[in-house]
Amino acid sequence: MFNPRERSRPIAFLAFLLIAYFLLCGIASATPSITLSKKSGPPTSRILVSGRGFKPNVGVDIFFDTKDKALVVTNGRGEFHDARIHAPRSARPGKHWVTALERNNDKGAQEPFLVQTDWAQFYFTPDHDGLNPYENVLNPRTVRSLQLEWSFATGHGGVISSPAVASGVVYVGSFDNNVYALDARTGAKLWSYTTGAGVYSSPAVADGVVYVGSFDNNVYALDARTGAKLWSYTTGRIVESSPAVADGVVYVGSYDDNVYALNARTGAKLWNYATGYPVTGSPAVANGVVYAGSNDGNLYALNAHTGAKLWSYFAGGYDVGTPTVGDGIVYAVVAEKIFAVNASTGTLLWTYSTGSVVRGSATVARGVVYVGSDDSNVYAFDAQTGAKLWSHTTGGEVETAPAVANGVVYVGAFDNNVYALKARNGALLWTYLTGDWVQSSPAIVNGVIYVGSNDSNVYALGLKHDAEQAGEDSKRPDTKTLRQDFNLKVSKSG
Repeated sequence: MFNPRERSRPIAFLAFLLIAYFLLCGIASATPSITLSKKSGPPTSRILVSGRGFKPNVGVDIFFDTKDKALVVTNGRGEFHDARIHAPRSARPGKHWVTALERNNDKGAQEPFLVQTDWAQFYFTPDHDGLNPYENVLNPRTVRSLQLEWSFATGHGGVISSPAVASGVVYVGSFDNNVYALDARTGAKLWSYTTGAGVYSSPAVADGVVYVGSFDNNVYALDARTGAKLWSYTTGRIVESSPAVADGVVYVGSYDDNVYALNARTGAKLWNYATGYPVTGSPAVANGVVYAGSNDGNLYALNAHTGAKLWSYFAGGYDVGTPTVGDGIVYAVVAEKIFAVNASTGTLLWTYSTGSVVRGSATVARGVVYVGSDDSNVYAFDAQTGAKLWSHTTGGEVETAPAVANGVVYVGAFDNNVYALKARNGALLWTYLTGDWVQSSPAIVNGVIYVGSNDSNVYALGLKHDAEQAGEDSKRPDTKTLRQDFNLKVSKSG
């Protein structure tokens, strides 16, 4: 008797073989593709590369532009995961290409990586060291060719706020009551948000949100893309302090005598610490500790999670400014002096008097502390001992916090100029004259200086006449011309 089940068995087996065949053909003929763990970042960024659609069990070279950086081996499915490469320190701002290429043929895949550095909050990082360690366009040689790329005119009242730069956008406050978002390349206004009073505070940008204080007593959180208000927190008096953002918390001072810790997502108060006098400077955050100066003449160290006081150092005088933290030392200014204390104990290490009021914050970079004074000088001190290394005389009071990048110190002065000085010896490299005094601290990022002036303008100063120096998109490599490094050893992948 005919049994249909018997006949169906070879048919089913044949179908299985056909499916297996097409699956294997699919693996062999699939178009390779790669994904990157991040699409942008500064020079030296770690990039994890994953791929699929390659031949099974073959070597794949991974290039950054034309440099072979790693060799991995695909698994039985023609995949590899989390191969590690780094963007070169020398990679200029702009679009670069990551290529994964099978050994011994030109079959591969490419994805772009945008090299860019963010100066996302006052003084670059929450510890306020004021150093951009990634800058590779401006240096003591190239700064001599700096010129105006664009300027943006805000309303009346001047720009004291220091710019923040993130993802190609410049954020800055103005005494015309507004916070502005400007295209970093062109200066075109993307949006503005009007607060109830002047904005002296410098914005901080984190996770797509702009945080800034206002003289209307509020701290604001704004959508970085649209400027829409996400939340605001009302303190008892004006907020001149620039927020510092770390680990999902916004730290800020107020003229109501308090240091506040606010939930960055909701604006809910986590804690506050009352100093008894206005807190005008920006808190610095490092290693789980918040350091804040007060008009009572004290520098405070507070537990970042609870607000509990760890120690305080009485510096004398009035109005301890924004602290800076580096290598276990806290640097701050008060009255006519800069001083350094142990970050763990608050014990005084050294102090130096300039002979005139010191209003701007200090910067610490590579073992040297830089600070300006109302005696019209910029000073450099040994960070450990306080020994004076050099000073440079400008044409007016220096109340901005210096910024340091790639061997150059940038600072504004009340003679209306922005200065570039050689970090090693204070030699004058370049100046730019604005329309009024400069109290805004410069941000140096991606080969451009961004700074505000009391003439109500925001300036972008760069090397636009020399595209090669200023950095531009790299050419997409032809996979047929890439040269594989046969000395590379196989790297582990996930």
